[in-house]
Amino acid sequence: MRIANTTIPTDKRVVISLTYVYGIGPTRAKYLCEKAKIKENVRIKDLTIEQEQALRKALSDLKVPLEADLRREVSQNIKRLQDIGSYRGYRHRRKLPVRGQRTKTNAKTRKGRGRAIANKKVATK
Repeated sequence: MRIANTTIPTDKRVVISLTYVYGIGPTRAKYLCEKAKIKENVRIKDLTIEQEQALRKALSDLKVPLEADLRREVSQNIKRLQDIGSYRGYRHRRKLPVRGQRTKTNAKTRKGRGRAIANKKVATK
């Protein structure tokens, strides 16, 4: 099934499948299910045609921007932060955690693998 130009998995529950659409999180997915009068634990493959149409109508009423527009807006916001020279923009530019997390330990996902330092002395006995 395709919703908002995104193929969503059919073997998962409706609430989980809706989160595959960029810009829809768990809270918004639950709201869409309530608005379309669909139980959250129903699988996508078990939906009737009327329920699918109700879900699409609820999504169009919610006015979720297209995926490309939303991604463009997010990248423009990050670029704006970098251009004005804010601390958050600096952290984005350096690929470091932006929201105050520690970096001495953890942050491996954001920082990447450790880089070798040239001519670093190795401790020997």
